Amino acid sequence: MKELYADIIVDISHEKLDKTFQYRVPEKLMEVLEPGMCVQIPFGKGNRLIQGYVVAMTFECSFDPQKMKEIAGLATGEADVTHRMIALAAWMRKQYGSTMIQSLKTVLPARHTVGKLEHKYVEVLMNKEELRSLLGESIRKKQAGRIRLLTALVEDMDGIIPLSFLTGKLNIAPATVTSLCRDGAIRVFASESYRNPVKCDSAGHREISLSEEQKLVVKTVLEEFDAGKRGTYLVHGITGSGKTQVYIRLAEAIVARGKQVIVLIPEIALTYQTLLRFYSRFGDRVSVLNSTLSPGERYDQCERAKNGEIDVIIGPRSALFTPFPNVGLIVMDEEHEGSYKSESMPKYHARETALEVARLHNASVVLGSATPSMEAYYRALKGEYRLFTLTKRLTGGCIPQVSIVDLREELKSGNRSIFSRKLQDLLTDRLQKGQQSILFLNRRGYAGFVSCRACGEVMKCPHCDVSLSEHFGEQMVCHYCGYTTRKPAACPKCGSKYLLGFRAGTQQIEEKLKEIYPGIRTLRMDGDTTKKKGSYEAILSDFAEGKADVLIGTQMIVKGHDFPNVTLVGVLAADISLGANDYRSGERTFQLLTQAVGRAGRGELPGEAVIQTYQPEHYAVLHAAAQDYVAFYEEEILYRELGGYPPAAHMLAIQIFAQDMREGEQVANRLAEIVKRGSVNLRVLGPAPASIGKINDVYRFVIYVKGNDSDELVRVKDVCEMNFDEQLSPRVQLQFDFDPMNCM
Repeated sequence: MKELYADIIVDISHEKLDKTFQYRVPEKLMEVLEPGMCVQIPFGKGNRLIQGYVVAMTFECSFDPQKMKEIAGLATGEADVTHRMIALAAWMRKQYGSTMIQSLKTVLPARHTVGKLEHKYVEVLMNKEELRSLLGESIRKKQAGRIRLLTALVEDMDGIIPLSFLTGKLNIAPATVTSLCRDGAIRVFASESYRNPVKCDSAGHREISLSEEQKLVVKTVLEEFDAGKRGTYLVHGITGSGKTQVYIRLAEAIVARGKQVIVLIPEIALTYQTLLRFYSRFGDRVSVLNSTLSPGERYDQCERAKNGEIDVIIGPRSALFTPFPNVGLIVMDEEHEGSYKSESMPKYHARETALEVARLHNASVVLGSATPSMEAYYRALKGEYRLFTLTKRLTGGCIPQVSIVDLREELKSGNRSIFSRKLQDLLTDRLQKGQQSILFLNRRGYAGFVSCRACGEVMKCPHCDVSLSEHFGEQMVCHYCGYTTRKPAACPKCGSKYLLGFRAGTQQIEEKLKEIYPGIRTLRMDGDTTKKKGSYEAILSDFAEGKADVLIGTQMIVKGHDFPNVTLVGVLAADISLGANDYRSGERTFQLLTQAVGRAGRGELPGEAVIQTYQPEHYAVLHAAAQDYVAFYEEEILYRELGGYPPAAHMLAIQIFAQDMREGEQVANRLAEIVKRGSVNLRVLGPAPASIGKINDVYRFVIYVKGNDSDELVRVKDVCEMNFDEQLSPRVQLQFDFDPMNCM
């Protein structure tokens, strides 16, 4: 029988997850050993038995077989959290392509060196009479610090005072505290606690009656759960139909059954409102995980999850890797969002990964959206997911009345403003009524590209094949590599002084709005105003409290937010996303417009929306205005079937990154030939330079492979990895993207 070997990692908590040890697999374990399993191995010179985790298995021996040690056996005890996490990493490595180390670092973030959070307290050891005696002595000696401290101790009835209060509010020197400790009057002790990033004031849980449609979802999922069936469910609910209330009811029931719940949201900006809703029900048993947390906060939430001190975790796609011992439900809100796809290796999609996490935990998955992804709806129609539809708004109101404004006609009539006449009239009306409005632009910053009006030269980044964007203070910034420079006084090509930015950013909209409506109160939410920790929550909280009349922003303001006093939404440039060189551009535009329109009229007041566009006849715009998802899906799926694009087929993007253009071309051509030779039922496109051929001085090439069988594309990935390793160059990198969300 051929020898089998296992690569085993010993210390998964270490930051450098790049050291594995190879062991021979004994014959008794050959049929049962799998990646992720915990095993006993002889380690070190003394061959002491320690625990390790299998990360990969191979028939190739990495060093002398005669010196190879053998696995002693499986570790005793049931599969634990780490077992599942490593098994998940192995699945991601196989499914998406990457090194095992990259996958491990994704599911097991390196443990930072963080100290315990300590709070120090002063405990009184003497009675009141003894303290007063010391106080009198200190008064005689005019010891001001001891007088303040002893007075506080005499007046305190609990006998325990936070040390921070004494040293901060009372300005007591540490030496004074130490002297009273020596006198036996007090002692200082420390209490360890977890860092808690959740800062909510619970207003108490308010029970909301569910509609019949909502009740059906909850009833079906729980009945099947109790019957031992773990399904995947797609909740297609119009904006304002109460999907979050369904999630909360399901989470409540699953927690009552002794299991944990993961709630995924696509953007950090959505954390604030989602957390408020869950906190009112679960209190301190709910927490968050996202990139704004400090290393200490993140570590503490993982420890709380492992120790069973959290029932519900809320966060973006990385929250999937919360080390819960027994997950019962995974909720994926706004499941259509592109941010659920990782753009770094391994390029996993949270939806597919959630299904694997659910399989490992024997859990159910609920997907929700007003505009489901083509993939999710396609699978629901095929019967792979159970489909539910919510057709009514909780308030009983109707979907907003939508007007489409043709910007070409506005220009012909002499209106060169960013705002159409229709939108200006409605804004004036809302301001007079004291109602709020949202203005949405699918851009960021102050301006787009900067060009010379004399010769047409566009100011480009010297390190990337993209134009620079003008920001406030005449700064030009590359949004890919971060390169920043001042706007030149003259065109570097022809010397003309007429250098102007294409100004259609959120800052300029805010400025124009204040010109038209003096005294208007505005808030702006984009990539520039949300850099600081807590900025999302601050902006959303201020707007919810009525501190602004208009919220101006990019995509992050149209995703899942609920403001009852918003009765008008203006979409200023509806078709910017239609110009993208991407087969998903129609789907993205429809989703953005539908979500944007849905922010209006979510309270008792009726809502209205204005879509400004240069392509009023486009099917994505028309169906979004009608809020008709089914009609859009039926038209869009025909284009996908004709072109062989997901979900009608599968696609693999083989991406080559090289510091030298010629070397990158050679590797790309070689891999393309290998794929074409071994692909009978696949369509191979390329190689070709990527749509942005260079970023940060790295050249980019891509090969697209289309096919109906996803497993066959995984095999193509394996062949490319094997052949690339043989010709390995440190200056060339290879990546894979299955069913890419963005064309490279």
